[in-house]
Amino acid sequence: MSLTLEQVRRVAHLARIEVTDAEAESTLGHLNGIFSLIEEMQAVDTQGVEPMAHAQNLAQRLREDRVTEENRRAAFQAIAPETEAGLYLVPKVIE
Repeated sequence: MSLTLEQVRRVAHLARIEVTDAEAESTLGHLNGIFSLIEEMQAVDTQGVEPMAHAQNLAQRLREDRVTEENRRAAFQAIAPETEAGLYLVPKVIE
């Protein structure tokens, strides 16, 4: 698939982007380059290739899961306008 100069101008118009003729020509070249790369990638036979989340087999280092702050819920709720059963009560804003 490749775009024409008119298609580039049409997309720019729809996006409300003002482009000069030189910018349209340059953009046309860049977009057609991207489309040809996509066509190359789609032509590769990937039968039997297992999908991967990352190109390298990496393991993420995880930190120890431990509490680092004290529970201050009672202090926060003490200054709240209204609470009930440990929950904050707020006015209804949608009918």
